[in-house]
Amino acid sequence: AIIYPNAETLQPSLEWAQQFLGGATTGGTAVMAKIIANWSSALYYIVAEIYSSVSVGVLFWQFANDVVPVNQAKRFYPLFAQMSGLAPVFAGQYVARFASKAGDFQTSLNRLTAAVSVSGVMICVFYYLSNAYLDKIDAKSNMAAANGTSNGSGSPQQQRGAQKSKKGKSKPKLSMKESAKFLASNHYLRLIAMLVLGYGLSINFTEVMWKSLVKKQYSDPLDYQRFMGNFSSMVGLSTCIVIFFGVHVIRILGWKVGALATPVTMAILGIPFFACIFMGLDSPARLGVAVMVGTIQSLLSKTSKYALFDPTTQMAYIPLDDESKVKGKAAIDVLGSRLGKSGGSLVQQGLVFFFGSILEAAPVVAIIFYTVLLTWASAANRLSGMFMARTEVNKAEQHEGKKE
Repeated sequence: AIIYPNAETLQPSLEWAQQFLGGATTGGTAVMAKIIANWSSALYYIVAEIYSSVSVGVLFWQFANDVVPVNQAKRFYPLFAQMSGLAPVFAGQYVARFASKAGDFQTSLNRLTAAVSVSGVMICVFYYLSNAYLDKIDAKSNMAAANGTSNGSGSPQQQRGAQKSKKGKSKPKLSMKESAKFLASNHYLRLIAMLVLGYGLSINFTEVMWKSLVKKQYSDPLDYQRFMGNFSSMVGLSTCIVIFFGVHVIRILGWKVGALATPVTMAILGIPFFACIFMGLDSPARLGVAVMVGTIQSLLSKTSKYALFDPTTQMAYIPLDDESKVKGKAAIDVLGSRLGKSGGSLVQQGLVFFFGSILEAAPVVAIIFYTVLLTWASAANRLSGMFMARTEVNKAEQHEGKKE
């Protein structure tokens, strides 16, 4: 309500930004000049990306872990995954069928902003209602617990609630420095962190380049918006479908196959994608093929991640002791979620400054991309042996405990 309506007054002209940076009109400096000349839009998308990838995800799962009992997790967590898959289906169709049908891009942005604002308000409302409901449950539990304490008893629900409350209060909140120190002290957790970082870096490398191709094919902002809306719907729909099969793949073929499936899929699909770029994009036909191949690569990479990568990563925490399980996940959530996308973006920004555009830097991106995938697959292979060994040790300890 303040910055965007007065953007022309607050933002410097492109000519001033170019002169401020030395007068360059091509290369990486020219890209930085465009960012400075449109700093309000750049700031908006930076905040939106941080909020969507870090704040919403971390806050939601923290809230879910606090309120969902362990014995109910298998029932509700798949439902959460299904609902998260449905969200891009509806959001994508809203963009493709309503927002992008506006007469101009400004009106389209207004429609998108209205939808984002309504969604934000609904998040706050549902969060408030959930907490109000939990407060009522806690009040009843406290009264029942007081009565149960007086006669030395208590219902199983009360006991589980007390255990859950105690666990929630002791949940660590690690800083970046504390997370790095904790991961450095545990080889098993470092391997899990390498898996998380590997996906974050590799998907960022190909996705940014693919979006550059899409923008080149759909130069009209409304056409680009329509394409991305339909793509989001495809990702959501395919996610809902493949989640049903991911668990069975891991159960039948094992943890190692499930963990290696995503990097292998991305490596195989990356070959035709980079080949299309290396062959040149000098004709609409070649550009169209590159966009199609990149769309398939991005779609299957993301669905493989949701169906196989996420379950295997979460399963890797199971054999750990309670301290490593809780602190390790907290540390990887902090470092993995922040360093994955930001690290990939930082590398690509450096390449853009050096080569002038991300497409010109495609050979270097391909080398880095496959280096990350190789490191990721190697970490998954090593982690598989440790995971199976720890799982067998836990089974042996449980068997001995039953004998005693």
